[in-house]
Amino acid sequence: MFENLTSRLQEIFRKLRGKGKLTEKDIEEALREVRQALLEADAHYKVVKELLNNVKTKALQEDVLKSVTPAEQIIRILYYELLNILGGEKVDLNLGDKKPGIILVVGLQGSGKTTTCAKLAYRLSQEQRRVLLVGADTFRPAAGKQLQILGEKIKVPVYIDGSNPFEIIDGALKVAREKFSDVMIVDTTGRLHIDEEMMNELSELNKKYHPSEILLVVDGMTGQDAVNIAEKFNEKLPLTGVILTKMDGDARGGAALSVKAITGKPIKFIGVGEKIEDLEYFYPDRLASRILGMGDLASLVEKIEKNIELEKMAKLEEKLKKSKFDLEDFYIQLKELKKVGTFEQILDMLPYVPKNKINVELSEKEIKKFLAIIESMTPEERRNPSIINGSRRQRIARGSGTSVQDVNRLLKQYFQTLELIKQINKGKKSMFPFFR
Repeated sequence: MFENLTSRLQEIFRKLRGKGKLTEKDIEEALREVRQALLEADAHYKVVKELLNNVKTKALQEDVLKSVTPAEQIIRILYYELLNILGGEKVDLNLGDKKPGIILVVGLQGSGKTTTCAKLAYRLSQEQRRVLLVGADTFRPAAGKQLQILGEKIKVPVYIDGSNPFEIIDGALKVAREKFSDVMIVDTTGRLHIDEEMMNELSELNKKYHPSEILLVVDGMTGQDAVNIAEKFNEKLPLTGVILTKMDGDARGGAALSVKAITGKPIKFIGVGEKIEDLEYFYPDRLASRILGMGDLASLVEKIEKNIELEKMAKLEEKLKKSKFDLEDFYIQLKELKKVGTFEQILDMLPYVPKNKINVELSEKEIKKFLAIIESMTPEERRNPSIINGSRRQRIARGSGTSVQDVNRLLKQYFQTLELIKQINKGKKSMFPFFR
C-alpha cells in the first residue's frame, strides 16, 4: 500500500535531513517535490493544493526554521495535515437502537461490492453481532449466488428470496426479526456506470427502510475516478461512509487521500486483500504514518494477537532462549508468520523499512515452498538438520516438488536464523530473524 508514494516521500525527507539548517527556498523545493509525488499518486489537485498551502504556512514560521531539527518539524506538520484530510479520527459504524440495524451497501459493478458485504458480515460476526446478509442486487444475476457461497463460507445466513429488491428486503426483515438479528447487510443493485434508474431505486430504498448506514464501496485503485463516483453518489444519497477496496495491490492512494476532503464522508473500512478477513477499520492516524514511512505497529500488533497462537509461540520462545531451535520450530515460525499476512503486508506496517532496497527472501510464495520442503523431511531430519546430506536433499526435493537449490536455500535461511538466535542470546545483536 502506497509503496511508490512512501518511497518518494522518504527520499524527499532524507534530502531535508541532510541539509541541517533549512531556508525558505529549501522548504519550497521540498514541498514542490511532495506536490509532484501526491499528484502522481492520483490525489485530487484541490486536496493537494490545500494540504501544501497549510504545510508551507506552518513550516515557514520562525520557530520551525530556527528549530534544532527543522526537517523533523516539517515532517510532523505534514503528518498532522495528512491526518486532517484523511478525517482526523476513526469513525465507527452507527447502527442505532433499532433491531435489526440496516446497512445499505451501494456501489458500481467491479468495485468488489458483493465480496465486501461478506467481508463486513464476517467482521461484525467476529464481534459477536448476529448478522443477516441480504442479496438485493437483482440486476446482476450471479450476485445472489455469489453472496450465498460467501455466506456459507463464513457461516452467516443469506436471504435472497424475491423478485425485486423491495420484496427481498421485506422478506429479510421478517426473517431477521424472527432470528433476533442485530444487523442486516443489504447488497444493493449495481451497474457498470451510474444511471438514473439505479440511483432512483437506491433513493426509494433509503426512503422506505431508513437504513442506519449507507456505505459506498469504491475501487481504491481508480484514484480520482473513485472520488468522482463518491461525489455523484453523495449528491443523490445521504451516504454515511465509504469503503475503499483493493488497497493492497498497486493502489496509488489518491482515493484515500481525497475522498473525505472532497465528499465530507468518512472512510470507515479499507479492503487490504482477497481473503474474507482482509477488511480493516480505517484509522486515519495509522494510514498517515504508513504514507510517511513511519509504519503501523498498532495494526501489526493487532494482527499478531488475533492470528498467532500465543501459547505455541511462548513454548517456541523458551526454546529460542536455549538456542534449541530445529526445523520443526522453524516450520512453526513460518506457519505463524503466514497467518499474520503476506510478508509485504508485514513490511508495510514496520517503520522506516525501505522495501525497494531490503533483501527479503521470505515472500509468500517462498514460505509455501519452505513449508512443503520441511513437510517432506523425516522427523529425524527436522530435529537434526545437520544430517541432511546430498542424497537426502535430492529425496526431499523430489518429495516436495521443488529443486535441490530450493532445499539448499531453506537450509541456508535456517542456519542463518539459528546463528542470529545464538548472537541474540549472547547479547550481541537484536534484530528480526527474517531480514538478511
